[in-house]
Amino acid sequence: MDEFGEIYQQYGGMIFGFLMRLCGNRDLADELTQETFYQAIKGWKRYRGDAGVSTWLCGIAKRLYWASLRKAPPTPACTTEPCVPDFTEQLITGDRAMVAQRLLHELAEPYREVFTLRTFCELSHAQIGELFAKSETWARVTYYRARQTLAAGMKETDTDEA
Repeated sequence: MDEFGEIYQQYGGMIFGFLMRLCGNRDLADELTQETFYQAIKGWKRYRGDAGVSTWLCGIAKRLYWASLRKAPPTPACTTEPCVPDFTEQLITGDRAMVAQRLLHELAEPYREVFTLRTFCELSHAQIGELFAKSETWARVTYYRARQTLAAGMKETDTDEA
């Protein structure tokens, strides 16, 4: 069990951040983080090591998040932390953070999830591809398209405001 305590110490914050970006609700993200690690403890014997621990945990968290959506209506997006891509972070403050947040939450799947895994969970393209049972190239292209869509949305809001 000490080994699992170390795993929680190492990956707990990452899983919580991943879930925060998906659901935008601190309480739900905290609950799902706890449930993720509970499910991981229960299924530890089935973990084969084919994927990294972080990939495996993100997979569990993702499944729990999708299950929570089936049980209840979606919650409002978080407004306390700007959910913005790294490449525009220095440009976004105040109202622009809300625009970026809205654009991220409106992003179609799997683009939103791939973008979140890459940007906020810092998973590699190979890990993301593995998580989706796709190739590393698929993950790269999907991430690139997500970034392009977000950048275009930000640019569009700039021209609308001018």
